[in-house]
Amino acid sequence: MPLAGTQTWRFARPPRVLVTATVAGKNEGEGPLGDEFDVRHNDDRLGLNTWEQAEQHLFDEAVEVALSKAKLKPPDIDLLIGADLNAQLASFYFGLRAYPVPLLGVYSACASICEAIAIGALTIDSGVAEKVLVGTSSHFATAERQFRYPTEYGAQKPPTAQRTVTGAGAAILAAGGGKVAVTEATIGQVVDMQVKSPWEMGAAMAPAAYSTITAHLQDTGRKWDDFDCIATGDLGHIGHNILRDLFARDGHHMGERLVDCGLLIYRKDQPEVLSGGSGGACCTLVTFAHLLRQLASGVFRRILVSATGALMSSVTVQQGESVPSVSHAVVFERMED
Repeated sequence: MPLAGTQTWRFARPPRVLVTATVAGKNEGEGPLGDEFDVRHNDDRLGLNTWEQAEQHLFDEAVEVALSKAKLKPPDIDLLIGADLNAQLASFYFGLRAYPVPLLGVYSACASICEAIAIGALTIDSGVAEKVLVGTSSHFATAERQFRYPTEYGAQKPPTAQRTVTGAGAAILAAGGGKVAVTEATIGQVVDMQVKSPWEMGAAMAPAAYSTITAHLQDTGRKWDDFDCIATGDLGHIGHNILRDLFARDGHHMGERLVDCGLLIYRKDQPEVLSGGSGGACCTLVTFAHLLRQLASGVFRRILVSATGALMSSVTVQQGESVPSVSHAVVFERMED
């Protein structure tokens, strides 16, 4: 695997995206991309005892759908790589504990899906695996309890806050097959602009997205118009506008090429959306259900997805720490065998 520049992995044998699977919650299914999700639930509790159990079920369901679409069984998968936002990656490990497959839990907050894809692609490119399943989950109610206040408190949110996406997504990467390939991955650095409010994640994460996207372009020598779409993970309205301002400062005016998954997944008139979507499943659902479909159908030829993550916890916030952030990016390209 050649290294391009200082932060970018270029895969000599680009792994293919064999299938994707997306399972969405109620608000997500009612959003503008609702028809593109494989499964849409009308009850975010799923009839289970706890929100955490519901999220675990979402992750398990996404894996089941992916395996079914690929006509594979769990032993056909060499490695499972995934993440969620709960302590000890409970949704990933608890939700998939029945699968007799080696598991690697990863964590970059809401940037975890691109971390999982990058590591999965690396294992296939190096020859240690042939089929790798990657995925993430998140849930509005579990994330609020984990990072801010339980929903039962009824805490008021400012307009800068974002709604955590309820859902899960999975993709199977393979050494061959499929029209979409993972060709490169740029590993982000931690960026800390000393934002301290847990309601200001977009502002905290935008500089990390700017850093990683800039690093990718410098490492590869590509220009903006080499991509049909550059998508960030979940900056929301506030972070997206900050990112545009950062690029405009460098003389780059992105136009419609720059999008954000947190803006694509909800309509502005949906309740409690505020500044847009966020969460470990935000980038995953939009990328797997919408963006990769555009690639497979030939609408796009090459896209860059730069997932974004705010690296905070309830403890660090209560201790007055800032919210450092990270963004990892993956290049998807349409390839014909």
